[in-house]
Amino acid sequence: MTTSLNTETITIKSPATGKVVGTTNYYDAEVAQQAIERARAKQGEWAKTPIAERKKIFLRFHDLVLKHQKEMLDIIQDENGKNRRSAFEEILDTALTARHYAYRTAKLLKPKSAKVALPIATKTQVQHSPVGVVGIIAPWNYPLSLAISDAIPALLAGNTVVLKPDSATPMSALRAAELMAEAGLPKDVFQVIPGSGRKVGQALVNGVDYLMFTGSSETGSQLAAQCGERLIGFSGELGGKNPLIVTADADPEKIVSGVRHACFSNTGQLCISIERMYVHRDVADQFIPAFIKSVEKMRIGAGHDWDTDMGSLISEDHADHVEEMVNDAVAKGATVLTGGKRLPELGPAFFAPTVLKDVPEDAELYRGEVFGPVVYIEVVNSHEEAIRRANDTSYGLNASIFGKPSTAREIASQIEAGTVNINEGYAAGWSSIGAPMGGWKRSGVGRRHADGGLLKYTEARTVAEQRIVPISGPTALDPEKWAGLLTVALKYGRDLMR
Repeated sequence: MTTSLNTETITIKSPATGKVVGTTNYYDAEVAQQAIERARAKQGEWAKTPIAERKKIFLRFHDLVLKHQKEMLDIIQDENGKNRRSAFEEILDTALTARHYAYRTAKLLKPKSAKVALPIATKTQVQHSPVGVVGIIAPWNYPLSLAISDAIPALLAGNTVVLKPDSATPMSALRAAELMAEAGLPKDVFQVIPGSGRKVGQALVNGVDYLMFTGSSETGSQLAAQCGERLIGFSGELGGKNPLIVTADADPEKIVSGVRHACFSNTGQLCISIERMYVHRDVADQFIPAFIKSVEKMRIGAGHDWDTDMGSLISEDHADHVEEMVNDAVAKGATVLTGGKRLPELGPAFFAPTVLKDVPEDAELYRGEVFGPVVYIEVVNSHEEAIRRANDTSYGLNASIFGKPSTAREIASQIEAGTVNINEGYAAGWSSIGAPMGGWKRSGVGRRHADGGLLKYTEARTVAEQRIVPISGPTALDPEKWAGLLTVALKYGRDLMR
């Protein structure tokens, strides 16, 4: 890679142990622009690569991710601090996404016939071409899947991709890029450029043809505005304040484990994890003590073993942020049912899984995203009240309902969120790659997964061929008579065009 005189080297340390886990180049805007230019030069050639060949590359990548699973798990954990089971979710997501779109791309990109005004006389086809160079700005919380799983459909659609990983967690994406190259992806089709948002991120916004972003709603709205000025496509999965409802007919003992996972997986640093809970009064006295007991049994710590339930936060600074939000809520009247404190004996980035109640509306965490292992509980008197409170937010990313499926489905249809999981926290919706995943309200625009997760990286082209007779009618026929014939055809052909 061509480098600039301003290129630096950064050291990556584990937030859980403080140990150095790697070093990498840290690039500036000039290098990012060079990467975009190389990507643009390569894109036409890559787009001409047969879809069958692209499919083979990503099926090989699927196999390589699974083959190197242990190594990838270690890298994810070491640079992020999460527990191993949360890291394994990234392996699954990346492999499943590669497999899904490898098999789906040919059908999605195949030209399709469209309905026309004059059957036989008009033949219309819809084609999809790649947008060009796709920029991806990925977050630190899922350093493999939220970087690579967004790149996979863009690449299979025939685009080239330039990725800026988060500065705290670049190692997972860099290793994945090596595996893609090993799978046969040509040079410069996918490039990973670590660097700051101010320099590398802005270079992407200013130079690519489509931008995919995962991060905060505030940053997402700024990037969307910049993309709008350039009239390029933008997709963003943004913040969430995700609710969980425990219904009146739920079995408190059976759901405790699933609810706990919904709240504290990935140390709560998950856009779709649960931060607020509405428990029906009929089951509250049974559920809440059982839930607290389960949370207090969680095994917290660093390391690569599979038995740890929760790892560290991403940094000491983020632990400070979580602590400040909890302390603010307590100072304003909230009660700590469990947790609510740092765990300095484990390390400066560890925070205890925390459950609060009686959180007042003027507390910052009542409506604001904590993005940590903190959830608050409110007891409600009806399902209608639970729905109203769940929807009382500017976010709408994910929601969860635990109870009898029939009751939960009825509630789910009234929840204002992009995904609603029944008797699961988030994994059921997230792993349904054939269904769209994204947010309502301030939780995002666009969708990943499903057919739209690939087609958003394309431009639609309508090719219409007129035959036999022009739409305006034969030149020898009086225009009024032609209009009359078309009117009769429309009238009697109405039901034939369904």
